[in-house]
Amino acid sequence: MVTTTAAEQLCAPLAEHGEGPVWSAETSRLQFVDMLAGSIVTIDAGGALVDRRTVGTVAAAFRPRGDGGLVIAVERGFAMLSPDGELTTFAEIWTDPTVRMNDGACDTQGRFLCGTMAYDAAAGRGALHRLELDGSTTTVLEGLTISNGLAFSPDGASAVFVDSPTQQVRRYRLPDDDGPWHDFDVIVEIDPAVGTPDGLCIDSEGGIWVALWGGSAVHRYTADGTLTDIVTVPVRHVTACTLGGDDGRTLFITTSARGVDRVEQPDAGAVFSARVAVTGAPVLPSAL
Repeated sequence: MVTTTAAEQLCAPLAEHGEGPVWSAETSRLQFVDMLAGSIVTIDAGGALVDRRTVGTVAAAFRPRGDGGLVIAVERGFAMLSPDGELTTFAEIWTDPTVRMNDGACDTQGRFLCGTMAYDAAAGRGALHRLELDGSTTTVLEGLTISNGLAFSPDGASAVFVDSPTQQVRRYRLPDDDGPWHDFDVIVEIDPAVGTPDGLCIDSEGGIWVALWGGSAVHRYTADGTLTDIVTVPVRHVTACTLGGDDGRTLFITTSARGVDRVEQPDAGAVFSARVAVTGAPVLPSAL
């Protein structure tokens, strides 16, 4: 049986292209990126705007650091934000201005990974890069198109990953030598009529919540690919999701206003939320 829930609007449409939500249990606040505005947006549990910080031309994804700062993927590399607000940008990983960072997450060792895509979404031009704890970078996947949702199993043995145009949610078995990723199976293949898989998160039961770009929904699948939940969202472009709130059972959902009719969908770019039956797994932080 599939459970269907309607998400409710949590805040005003604060982003042109909202992505990458992260809930902080310490502050009871949600942060997300307005990606192509280069901003990290912070709202409180009730949806009120707390802060908007510009970190570059692109703010693709971020994760909290142990000292209270953030590690951030900017347009062509990585940056760190200290607890007192000082921004330090690392050397660019590439110089091609037609390629940018897109989505990422930390692994169980606290290393931050972020994938890329071409601005025109040309096939095969994306990759997945890992920021090592010494500040160097390693490329673990190449030949991608739109590197998107990423999350790691608690034991660090595997990663769930989306390259959006494949329409697949894949599980990669991580190599013992920390080298490139090759070995994967397909958890679920999503019908394009339903939407395109975008950002995702994993809950405490191992369920995978997948945002559907163009699909006005988030779907939850078990680890073997069985659909259990549909959360409907009243805007078309659903980009990413995370679980949080006081009891970990609120699904926060970011959306985008890019390519939609603002008159038809005036709330595109807002964050939506829904109460669900399972709790979220803690967001893995950066060890940098």
